[in-house]
Amino acid sequence: MSDVSPSSGQRWLTIIGIGEDGPEGLGEEARRLIATAPAVFGGARHHALAASLITGERLSWQSPFERSVDAILERRGTPVVVLASGDPFLYGVGATLSRHVAAEEMRTIPAPSAFSLAASRLGRPLQDVVTISLHGRSIDLIRPHLHPGRHIIALTSDEKGPGDLAALLTAAGFGQSRLTVLEALGGVRERQRSATATDFDLLDIDPLNVCAVDIAAGEGARILPFAAGLEDELFEHDGQITKREIRAMTLSALAPRHGELLWDIGAGSGSIGIEWMLADPSLKAIAVERSPERAARVARNASAFGVPHLAVIEGKAPGALKGLPEPDVIFLGGGGSEPGVVDAAIAALKRGGRLVANAVTLEMEAVLLAEHAKRGGFLTRIEISRAQPVGGMTGWRPAMPVTQWRWTKG
Repeated sequence: MSDVSPSSGQRWLTIIGIGEDGPEGLGEEARRLIATAPAVFGGARHHALAASLITGERLSWQSPFERSVDAILERRGTPVVVLASGDPFLYGVGATLSRHVAAEEMRTIPAPSAFSLAASRLGRPLQDVVTISLHGRSIDLIRPHLHPGRHIIALTSDEKGPGDLAALLTAAGFGQSRLTVLEALGGVRERQRSATATDFDLLDIDPLNVCAVDIAAGEGARILPFAAGLEDELFEHDGQITKREIRAMTLSALAPRHGELLWDIGAGSGSIGIEWMLADPSLKAIAVERSPERAARVARNASAFGVPHLAVIEGKAPGALKGLPEPDVIFLGGGGSEPGVVDAAIAALKRGGRLVANAVTLEMEAVLLAEHAKRGGFLTRIEISRAQPVGGMTGWRPAMPVTQWRWTKG
């Protein structure tokens, strides 16, 4: 963004992390900068914590937050202090402001994050813990991390967060997991209590809390393995799903890279887009599905797999592709034999982008053979057989073969 270009060498914006201990936890420089700032932005809690220091104008966060960003930028070049919770660059306001203000124009004085405080209270090495923010975000994001023996520290949104987390764990088969709720860390109201997810009955929880979770899996717990090609039974589907073995090979062909956006055209159950996003938190995907029923199912599956931010577009390609963000990678699973779909996908793909298309029907295979003859790329024939009962014995039953075309746009 153009906002990031520095207008001068002056560090006019100061972001200060403040904890529940208020001014006592701040260094001399931080206290001086707050006391001399003409304008101090922050939440109501931040202003209350620093009340004894603030002499300038107190400006509270507005809704939507972009209005506050604009108000800060209007004061560019004059001293501005922004108060934040803990470490401003760990799921904090610093990350937002850095998209608008160059590093040369700001200074940051962080305080310990809620994660650091929680780890220190529990005596747990932070590098051995999964840290995740569920503050203002879907609680489903925790699902990929639910593995036996794992330790998680989760920042919640409010006093209801720990109970909601306990309910999710219980429903997913992790009811014996132990939750430790750490409240108002660093302040006079600090408190620490524990309960198992199944027996969670803690009341009067402070809205400012962090949950430490020691994961224990019960029989039938919904554990999402790290490898590509998750069990078909984990997905809700009506038969329109890229089967496990084919899906693993398709994810390998799609070759996800940091920060890339995938279009999953003809998403069916959403399995390809979901596993794409599970490969790395930086990955994004848009699932395009013509059937309203299946589009709703894709969204449910995305939540159940902990990637609720998978975008679902209900509509028929190629028309439904218009106006979507430019993709780095495209997977064409269903509807590729419809007129104009392959051409529209190729036209939308970035230069250097990758396209992978799977064909089960003869009609779609004919399209892929023609595209390969015209554009090159790689063709692969995938045939899978599974052992199944044959009378009183066992034999190999072949699945429908899949023709896969893999191509990179030059």
